Amino acid sequence: MSRILIAAGIVMVLLGLLMQMGLPLGRLPGDIRIQRGNSSFYFPIVTCLIVSVVLSLLFAFFRR
Repeated sequence: MSRILIAAGIVMVLLGLLMQMGLPLGRLPGDIRIQRGNSSFYFPIVTCLIVSVVLSLLFAFFRR
């Protein structure tokens, strides 16, 4: 359990640093954005897929 928490903390710090340097996480091509009038809907599907793949690889690496 402690390895997972450490890995999650490292991933969050790295993502924070990358976003500060200009990584467009959350604004990738393929993210769904609908704006009509004064309402909007946003679903970052590509961002969710990328984060899911990265986390799956990290957890598989630490599981061994």
